[in-house]
Amino acid sequence: MSRPVALVTGVGPDGGTGAEIARRFADGGYLTAMLARDAERLAALEADIENATAFPCDVGDLDALCATVAAVRERLGPPTVVVHNALRSTRGPFLEQDPEELERNFRVNATALLHLARETIPGMLDGGGGALLVTGNTSATRGKAHWGFFASTKAAQRILAESIAREFGPQGIHVAYFIIDATIDTPRTRPFIAPDAPDEFFARPVAIAEEMYRVAHQDRSAWSFRVELRPFGETW
Repeated sequence: MSRPVALVTGVGPDGGTGAEIARRFADGGYLTAMLARDAERLAALEADIENATAFPCDVGDLDALCATVAAVRERLGPPTVVVHNALRSTRGPFLEQDPEELERNFRVNATALLHLARETIPGMLDGGGGALLVTGNTSATRGKAHWGFFASTKAAQRILAESIAREFGPQGIHVAYFIIDATIDTPRTRPFIAPDAPDEFFARPVAIAEEMYRVAHQDRSAWSFRVELRPFGETW
């Protein structure tokens, strides 16, 4: 029997959320397509993660994204699990922001999700089911000062995912949106955001990946849509 295929966007440095998601699905028996802009970094991960294949791609380039999904289908097969983890975030005083930044954020966070779904859901339907998982955060539920250009696109992403879930859930496609209410312990965030914070302050990428893998395999009689993840000490 052929092996199932997972596609993960936003696969950043080793130890980051995207890399750990790709690793978890590869360890779970999936042929895993890793999408990100940095070809050199993806090549290093490909060498380290068995059953994972690098597909360099800027998901903000929508034509390139669709071509890359087609390449994944041709090389590995149609994805039965798609994880949209790619993110674009610009923040700052509202009157000082370039309006074009809102459009760029929207293209990566929301429009890329639209194209991923359109390119992969038909194959899932043909195969009898699948899962579309989206990595979100607290910004998807509220607008804060200096965060409007980012939060508005994440809110749109959440609503788009919910609309897809309501339309295709009855057809066997499980869509879930993960609100990660935490600072994630990645090679980028800890040194710059909270270098002196204790380990329990952070959400661990490997734990996030494990929960995403679990949700992707939930029984159809008890599917989740909105999944909230936060460290045990987080106030909310």
